[in-house]
Amino acid sequence: MSKSTIKVLIIDDSALVRKIFTEELSRDPSIEVVGTAPDPFIGRDKIIQLEPDVVVLDVEMPRMDGLTFLEKLMKHKPIPVIIVSSLAKESSDVAMRAIDLGAIDVMCKPGSSYSVKDMGEQLAEKIKAASQARRRPYTPPATVKRPTAMTIRTTDKVIAIGASTGGTEAIKQVLTALPGNMPPIVVVQHMPQHFTKSFAERLNELCDLEVKEAENNEPLTSGKVLLAPGNYHTVVKRSGATYYVEVKGGPLVFHQRPSVEVMFSSVARFVGRNAIGVILTGMGKDGAEGLLEMRQAGAWTIAQDESTSVVFGMPKEAIALGGVSEVLPLHHIASALIKRLS
Repeated sequence: MSKSTIKVLIIDDSALVRKIFTEELSRDPSIEVVGTAPDPFIGRDKIIQLEPDVVVLDVEMPRMDGLTFLEKLMKHKPIPVIIVSSLAKESSDVAMRAIDLGAIDVMCKPGSSYSVKDMGEQLAEKIKAASQARRRPYTPPATVKRPTAMTIRTTDKVIAIGASTGGTEAIKQVLTALPGNMPPIVVVQHMPQHFTKSFAERLNELCDLEVKEAENNEPLTSGKVLLAPGNYHTVVKRSGATYYVEVKGGPLVFHQRPSVEVMFSSVARFVGRNAIGVILTGMGKDGAEGLLEMRQAGAWTIAQDESTSVVFGMPKEAIALGGVSEVLPLHHIASALIKRLS
């Protein structure tokens, strides 16, 4: 085992899932599955014994559920955790709670061995991102002031936001600090199908803005945030004076669907200088070229800085390409957007 190998522990009560995850991950030379466990009690002992870099954790398990275990783990031995969960609506809500408790990422648990095999590459990507994640990213003070409505130019304006690993928390911080009279906002967060609906509902409860999962041909209107649904690309288009979104299938772009790249590129083409682009925490290059296209079309573009990013991959790539007008810590992004529009 080389020093750079990522050590992974899989905690799942399904022997079949443990076996297939192990086989799939073993295809990647940069990952080594050092152990598996059928429940959190055995998992706890193996974490102490094997010192993995990343834990892949099931939610519904005997003896102790994944959330209870995650909470204990984050308190006593913080370690990057990826939650695997079924597609059920309740599981999506649970996965969102897991993010709140400190999980780095969530992914769907497929229903058959064939579909599990299919997602090996995606799981490997998430593990690599989690292994690079900051254990304790910067969080601003807990007291969040309710945003006050102010005079904002909304005409023809569109804000486009893209994020991946660590993005659920980053998006929440930006959107909860914005007043309810913002121009339309389109968000792409790498997240599985069905989970995006739970995420949108959760944000809608916390924000002054209306937040919902985007629907095909839905118009963009002031005060509304549209979140790209998992497993579908979301592009912004224009018909006369109205902007709307097209939600569609298509190949993975930078291993992702929805892809930030696809969304940013459409915003560059159809909104141009009237857009503001924001690229947040995440691993890889998704969105970097699209943000550059936006900037070249005259849009103002912002990247989250390294000190507040869980993974400084996507912002770093965008900065390196010259696609960024301004680099800011997470807690300054909302006020920068308001200032830009005032």
